[in-house]
Amino acid sequence: MTTEYRTTTLTDVQAKRLSNAERDRLTVELLTDAASGDAFSRRASRDRAVELNLPLARYLASSYQNRGIPLEDLQQVASLGLLKAVRGFSPERTNSFAAYAIPTIRGELRKHFRDAGWTVRPPRRIQELQARIRAAEGLLAQELQRVPSVQELAAQLDVQIDDVLEATSVDSCFTPFSLDAPVLVQNGSSSYLQADLGDWDPQFASAEARMVLEPAINELSSRDRTVLQLRFVEGLTQQQIGDRVGVSQMQVSRILNRVLGELREKILGKAA
Repeated sequence: MTTEYRTTTLTDVQAKRLSNAERDRLTVELLTDAASGDAFSRRASRDRAVELNLPLARYLASSYQNRGIPLEDLQQVASLGLLKAVRGFSPERTNSFAAYAIPTIRGELRKHFRDAGWTVRPPRRIQELQARIRAAEGLLAQELQRVPSVQELAAQLDVQIDDVLEATSVDSCFTPFSLDAPVLVQNGSSSYLQADLGDWDPQFASAEARMVLEPAINELSSRDRTVLQLRFVEGLTQQQIGDRVGVSQMQVSRILNRVLGELREKILGKAA
């Protein structure tokens, strides 16, 4: 029974049950046969090799999700990287397809992120260093059996600690936080989420209102602006305002009613 027959007659269920070692061995056999076959058998062997290793490509794509690019797009990029690995694999150079395919697929994913994944684009130096850090993290984690420290990453890559800190801080460039997102607030020994920036910055909550009101207020007379200032900024009573500007409390009430009505008409008129 030939290699081509054995591998192409595997059902999808059987293929999914293969161990990584068996999948790798069958892939190498397929691509070895493809190297010496005719055009039709070469294409069939390569297609089957791609099918056998799609779970590997999808797994690698899933490790890059939640960074601003949809998982479906990442899976497509990883599949193209797998196809590139199948076409470029040489049995004479290595006896493991996975050892060749994994760096190839990851390279395509990282290239895609460099080209399309940044909402806020940091310098190229930082982008490339971040990719190196992610590769080193995996190697050091296997070797140390724990998450490597910043100092260990810097030593592994022969770079400054500050460079590692800068590169690892750009994750939010893939998906920047919204100004409306909840923020974590520390209060002594406890912490809680605030859902609105206006909760901790009152000026932020009223910023839009001030922008709308400013042009209309600028059109008022000097006395009308003074009355508004004394009433709504300084918080004086109508009698105190009258004493300050030299009019009666009743006149202050009329001025306020008239000015507020004019402002309302101007704002609603512009909105319409």
